[in-house]
Amino acid sequence: MDLSTTYLGLKLKNPLVPSAGPLSHTLESMKRLEESGAAAVVMYSLFEEQISHEAAELDHYMTAGTESFAEALTYFPEAKEYNLGPEEYVELLHKAKQALKIPVICSLNGTTTGGWVKFAKNLEQAGADALELNVYYIPTEPAMSGADVENRYLDVLHAVKANVKIPVAVKLSPYFSSMANMATRLDAAGADGLVLFNRFYQPDIDLESLEVYPNVILSTPQAMRLPLRWIAILHGRLRASLAATSGIHSAQDVLKMLMAGADVTMMCSALLRHGPQRIKEVLLDVDRWMQDHEYVSVEQLKGSMSQKSIADPAAFERANYMKALNSYK
Repeated sequence: MDLSTTYLGLKLKNPLVPSAGPLSHTLESMKRLEESGAAAVVMYSLFEEQISHEAAELDHYMTAGTESFAEALTYFPEAKEYNLGPEEYVELLHKAKQALKIPVICSLNGTTTGGWVKFAKNLEQAGADALELNVYYIPTEPAMSGADVENRYLDVLHAVKANVKIPVAVKLSPYFSSMANMATRLDAAGADGLVLFNRFYQPDIDLESLEVYPNVILSTPQAMRLPLRWIAILHGRLRASLAATSGIHSAQDVLKMLMAGADVTMMCSALLRHGPQRIKEVLLDVDRWMQDHEYVSVEQLKGSMSQKSIADPAAFERANYMKALNSYK
């Protein structure tokens, strides 16, 4: 059975890729993911705030006291005196590239075209096989239009593409007024892949302390319905690769996403619940299903249930809404 696929121009042995998350915080964890069958790994996100903090802190240590002592102008602090999160990220990437045989994709999380975009070049030099831009942005300013928000995504993509030669994917939220148009514009702007969709972690309220606090809730298979629809609609319309994420827990979820048109399926919550060995279990089930249904490759499966391939394309559009409501008894 040929489970291989191509994502961002990278030839992968299968379509299962752990998405950015806690399981890539250490080299040992990434090794376990590879041993369990992961075709590639997306490292945990490096946040724009971390890079900005490093720059500000470095400036402080390099300039503090220079107005008092001339010799201080040549003083550079030892790295141990302050936390260099971005440097640690690069060091982990370098070690991963030496130890792993699978591609390593780096995740950058931010909203502006500032220093974190330039940092993409450092990741490329450290050996990253590709970059994933997680533009985690919630517009709360009433004066900001939808066009302004869309342009922010495009500006970030343009800036990164201008700094690196490795493939660049954009991880999107599902909250655009015209997802098909936005996907097409990102594709035209040079995105090598789109990752559908980012799960915004919503805050909660503690009724006792009366404080707002972060609350991470792992996904369920129900969450896959949204990316399933849009991947099915976008398949065959873009040059960019399509990655499915959110709600992928089982072989059935993987198979459905591939049939919709995904090039890869990304898992996080399922691996946090069951451990890296879940990858091996899902791959065995995928292989077994494909044999039982006489498929010989993932490529044969891919896109077979996309909008352009099925007899009733409206099933992915408004007509399906009425059918769904009328089907409930």
